Amino acid sequence: MKFKQAQKASDIANLVKGTFKGPDSLFAYGLNEIHRVEAGDIAFVDHPKYYEKVLNSPATLILIDKEVASIPEGKGIIICESPCNAFNFLGKTFNPPKGFHPHPSEAISGKNTWIAEDVKIGTDVRIGENCTIYPGVVLYPGTVVGNDVVIHANAVIGASAFYYQRKDGKHNAMYSCGRVVIGDRVDIGANCTIDKGVTSDTIIGSGSKLDNMIHIGHDTILGENVLMAAQSAIAGCVTIGNNVTIWGNVAVVSGVTIGDFAEILGKSGVTKSIEGAKKYFGVPAVEAREKMKEIAVLKRLSKN
Repeated sequence: MKFKQAQKASDIANLVKGTFKGPDSLFAYGLNEIHRVEAGDIAFVDHPKYYEKVLNSPATLILIDKEVASIPEGKGIIICESPCNAFNFLGKTFNPPKGFHPHPSEAISGKNTWIAEDVKIGTDVRIGENCTIYPGVVLYPGTVVGNDVVIHANAVIGASAFYYQRKDGKHNAMYSCGRVVIGDRVDIGANCTIDKGVTSDTIIGSGSKLDNMIHIGHDTILGENVLMAAQSAIAGCVTIGNNVTIWGNVAVVSGVTIGDFAEILGKSGVTKSIEGAKKYFGVPAVEAREKMKEIAVLKRLSKN
């Protein structure tokens, strides 16, 4: 999430009632969790396992719960009691929750776009030209829909991320202030769900086609011309390249990358990053020809 205008680091510290350490001239330009953080962003960390990772990430300003002996050059820290709560507070402050239009006709949409009467459209939603949006669809605030997009019945676009911090035996929800951005010529099947980013965008690339009952997690990026069959589930922060084919009932864990032109056969589970231009199968997914050899060997052994 980018701020409408740059924020002085010391002012951010005052907002969250923290202690700022770093250059007096330091400014922050946005807010991002670690998977999508960029230079100029604020990130947070409150677990020893991740201190070094976040301090050495592209983040410019880090919310942290401890003193730091050596702050990386060009960065600043804000020491606060609960960095996660402070991060959520900043999200709500700079991007407060928004509501829905009373009627879909009040939303911004391009020419030759048809929207069913009972579609629910949030504020700040933009819909392009020549789109068709069927009954029961929900477009949460901030969603962007390109041109020539078809969204079938009961799809829900832009619900909050399934992202929680476990602390003191409780699950604390991360406030979602990202968006879903859908490119041109995208088809989204009935009952699909696409979560918005925690602080960044969940992106569905132009030309991609999603079958019915697919879930796409927060901050995931689908490339262009991705073909995905029914009942597949993609976790958060996944990067899927261009021209990837994912067949039915495939599961993909968080944070992995799938290369261009990869093909993943049905009922597979992707547990690590995989190269493009290859066919995969199995749980965990490996190259399909290797998995088929393995199955053949096991079959022969079972006969002996």
